[in-house]
Amino acid sequence: MMTALGAMSGTSLDGVDAATVVTDGERIETFGPSAYRPYTEGERDVLRAALGRWPGEPGVAEAARVVEAAHAALMSPLAGEVAGFHGQTLAHDPGGRGTHQAGSGAALAAALARPVIWDFRSADVAAGGQGAPLAPFFHFACARWAGEREPVAFLNLGGVGNFTWVDPRRPAPEAEGALLAFDTGPANAPIDDFLRQRRGATRDEGGALAASGTVDEAAVAALLAHPYFAQRPPKSLDRNGFPGLLPSVEALSDADGAATLSAAVAATVAAGARHFPTPVSRVLVTGGGRHNATLMRMLAERLGTRVAPVEDAGLDGDMLEAQAFAFLAVRVLRGLPLSAPMTTGVPRPVTGGRISRPDARAA
Repeated sequence: MMTALGAMSGTSLDGVDAATVVTDGERIETFGPSAYRPYTEGERDVLRAALGRWPGEPGVAEAARVVEAAHAALMSPLAGEVAGFHGQTLAHDPGGRGTHQAGSGAALAAALARPVIWDFRSADVAAGGQGAPLAPFFHFACARWAGEREPVAFLNLGGVGNFTWVDPRRPAPEAEGALLAFDTGPANAPIDDFLRQRRGATRDEGGALAASGTVDEAAVAALLAHPYFAQRPPKSLDRNGFPGLLPSVEALSDADGAATLSAAVAATVAAGARHFPTPVSRVLVTGGGRHNATLMRMLAERLGTRVAPVEDAGLDGDMLEAQAFAFLAVRVLRGLPLSAPMTTGVPRPVTGGRISRPDARAA
């Protein structure tokens, strides 16, 4: 067992989470301290300007500097023999140009004076996988840590939504029938973008605005007609993978637009749940979306099963993804796989990641 530190900066661009986990990369012994650093509005502007861009394109170097500085400031005070650094996803095009996370693990290793594991996704994409989602192997360990005895689903509602179906009775996460994972569709990103455009707000706090609106079911149905939702998993998305969604609510009031975008999230999640190999005992929701009471109500209505925040299982929904990259960092050190055919569509279980040490040597 070792103490690992992990960090995550998600597609919602709210800030950086950092958390520690005591683990051997297979079993979780305990969870340690965590911390959060919000991005300033100026930093968010730099990151937004670089979304969709690839290494060497305008704005990317500036975004990387913001990401590295924010992570170094947050992670430096926290303990950890090794650090897992995801970076900030700017573009994701598996099967095309690949995947791009801004930020250098080598620079962060020098700042933290400890080994940093990073570039978790590239090996999976190079092997033919989607490169996402990568938290499922950690979700498998979480389900066991929480004492789950039958299939359960983890639903992460960040900028994009993603599902992990877990059967904790299987011997390992890469075993046949242990996991199924995929991106469900848009989550907080379009709601946040809509509120920023209309009201200069960062989010619909608690879903209060959506609760006062009326859903435009035609707009929801139009989104569900997108070919992505008929595609079998595993599958993954870019943050801005549905450019027609925000224009579809342009003519609506603020409240009706927020309600419609929230219903769109719930509807795409319900569409995704139809791919589960077997029904689940409950859906455990992580990420910022679990704080949106209106969205949680819509999810329960459309899924027709018990929906609860991951705190019901004793987990920390604000830090689960940061904890995941601490866990995955230890798996990289041990040469264990990070993904498998039913999590990213890769042909066989694949390890990955790069190791940068404080003396700037990288593997």
